[in-house]
Amino acid sequence: MSKHKGKAKQGQDEAAEAASAKLSRKDYEQQLHDLHVELVKLQQWVVATGAKVVVVFEGRDGAGKGGTIKALTERVSPRIFRVVALPAPTEREKSQLYVQRYIQHLPAAGEIVIFDRSWYNRAGVERVMGFCDETQLRKFLNGAPLVERNMVESGIILLKYWLEVSPEEQERRLRARIEDGRKTWKLTAMDIKSYNRWDAYTQARDEMFEATDTPWAPWFVARSEDKKRVRLNLISHLLQQIPYQAIPQPKVKLPKRKIGAYKAANYPFKYIAEPF
Repeated sequence: MSKHKGKAKQGQDEAAEAASAKLSRKDYEQQLHDLHVELVKLQQWVVATGAKVVVVFEGRDGAGKGGTIKALTERVSPRIFRVVALPAPTEREKSQLYVQRYIQHLPAAGEIVIFDRSWYNRAGVERVMGFCDETQLRKFLNGAPLVERNMVESGIILLKYWLEVSPEEQERRLRARIEDGRKTWKLTAMDIKSYNRWDAYTQARDEMFEATDTPWAPWFVARSEDKKRVRLNLISHLLQQIPYQAIPQPKVKLPKRKIGAYKAANYPFKYIAEPF
């Protein structure tokens, strides 16, 4: 091996090692803080310009969608950043046009709507678990790009993210949902039924991408083996996709106030216990 090639390989190995190194909580929180500042700027821009944004999160069970959405929304207004996580359809909704129950949640001017799973349920869990037939699936795969094109042409900024996780990491996270009392609510009967259908979900993902990864609404894939990194990477990417600008804000100064003109009543307040 030449000296030049040896240095190149060493550089690649060092880059791979750095990428896989565990991100410290301090570094993570600092970078997340900076991204949150930018998300607030995005929020102000969306309100000021009347922009409409839709963000779709898809991925296997345990891929980290919920945690990423929480990181994305924890410092912004829930009135502007609306998270939509629909339950299983009712009998009435099953009789409707398939995308009908999702369309009613699309944003008005000045809103960002985040779908924690979306109309792509049909191409994923519904297909794999037998909740739709082949005809319904093909109609969806053919029709979804047309619906999304209409969304984009109406002025909606549409971003679609797939969180990719390995079978080993998925198993670790699902086991944690069984063993950690803080996470048991995350484990559903559907998770257990889906656990042995990895290959079926892989095939469903591949065919979904082939049919719906379009120039006007492409799929972006985020590797989610490391929860901290995927949150930072995805939020950073999202901010790069939207042409927002900082909106000048008026300088705010707290006025002077006087306290003590009124004497508080000697009321027997029922204070909570303070064991901590």
